[in-house]
Amino acid sequence: MEDQQKLEQMINELNVYENQSKMLQQQIEAIQASLLEVDALESTLEDLKDKKSVETLVPVGAGSFMNAEITNTDEVIMSVGAGVAITKSVEDAKETLSSQKEELNDSLDKMLTNLQNISQIVAQLSPQAEELMMKVQGGQPTPPPV
Repeated sequence: MEDQQKLEQMINELNVYENQSKMLQQQIEAIQASLLEVDALESTLEDLKDKKSVETLVPVGAGSFMNAEITNTDEVIMSVGAGVAITKSVEDAKETLSSQKEELNDSLDKMLTNLQNISQIVAQLSPQAEELMMKVQGGQPTPPPV
């Protein structure tokens, strides 16, 4: 019965690692989406550089837009969290974006490393669990999934 308990413990561990892996993958996707937003804002700020005004479309809801003119291209209103936004010069905004991008990339690197570590652990545990399962089942091969 000891082998059965050990097998159950290994299966539980593998399930925990699988859940951690899924959670990390979701967080990685969220960070990658944030990086794309930062890149888009950097590109937009660069496109507006040296322009006095620019025409654009502004979303007004329900998939509808209105034409608008941006007359002050020297400042950006940026969210700083907790529902608070502040006005920054374009150069200050670019510095803020650079810092945000660096933090996001650091977080992404850490999460990718964690995901790789989890994958290595699962790769080590899976064959052990399969071997123990064969032993518990008395050497009978496991039936293929239906």
